[in-house]
Amino acid sequence: MNELTPSWIEPELAALAAAHAAQRLSHALLIHEASGAGGDWMALWAAQLVLCPAVTQQGPCRNCPSCQRVAARQHPDLVIVSPEEDSRQIRIEQVRSLCDELMLTSHQGGFRVGVLSPADQLNRHAANALLKTLEEPPPRTLLVLVATQPSRLPATILSRCQRVRIRPPTREDAVRWLRVARGEADWNAVLDTLGNAPMLAAEADPAAVVQIGKETRQALEDAIAGRLDPVLTAERWARKDLDIRLTCFENWLTERIRRWAGESSESVQSRAAAPLPAGGPGPNIRGLFEVADGVRDLKSSLDTPINRSLALEILLRRLGPVRSARV
Repeated sequence: MNELTPSWIEPELAALAAAHAAQRLSHALLIHEASGAGGDWMALWAAQLVLCPAVTQQGPCRNCPSCQRVAARQHPDLVIVSPEEDSRQIRIEQVRSLCDELMLTSHQGGFRVGVLSPADQLNRHAANALLKTLEEPPPRTLLVLVATQPSRLPATILSRCQRVRIRPPTREDAVRWLRVARGEADWNAVLDTLGNAPMLAAEADPAAVVQIGKETRQALEDAIAGRLDPVLTAERWARKDLDIRLTCFENWLTERIRRWAGESSESVQSRAAAPLPAGGPGPNIRGLFEVADGVRDLKSSLDTPINRSLALEILLRRLGPVRSARV
């Protein structure tokens, strides 16, 4: 491990290295990550693990030409599949191409590696096309699937993968890693907008994210106080930076719910993902949970032909009835 290795995933990396050294590494890994916690980073590390000619029991060297080419996503025995262009889905043609590539002889006489990220964006036909390779993998092949919502994958795929869980880092660990990886910036403010998602933060312009977050949170405060024009705001948000604004929206709601309920962020997030029990919080806090569900639904529907402005307007209007909640 080196200073750029995320400290919060070191135990999982050590377990994978030990399994590889003992020749017990599964042919298919499902990396279940909290968004931006390092799933893609771990997927490339796993590719280095099986492709590095100088690998040890501690893992790949990460310095040899093979490791460097994997890090640059240019290794001839590595195939990475992600949604193309503006699509949010991985399509059947991409999976068929991947499976054909994995059947070929390795360029370097070793493993061939396929990475699918985000794998929970496989459409139904693509998932079915992947299943045959998972059931009958070619020799010396490693498939790595990265997903934040593995429940969206078919059970037939889940049952054929070894699951590796990456939990979100602490704020302190995330900021420390970002300072090493990117240098000094107001990373706390960036993570206030993006959540504890250091890998997302590392790819962003810190100053721009901070400004977007500040504007978005102010708009939401105005909405809950009844001072916002939801039509104009929705139209402006839909034109630019919608992904960041929706992430900020979701984090803002989670923080308000946490403060109201006096609970940790983790417990609030788990409750937000399930129906509220009878006799639970009153109608105002219930409304915040319902808006949070709506934000998540919109985030997962951005690749469909929906009216984004209208969907945003509805969510912003729904903040009005919850204004009397203790937030």
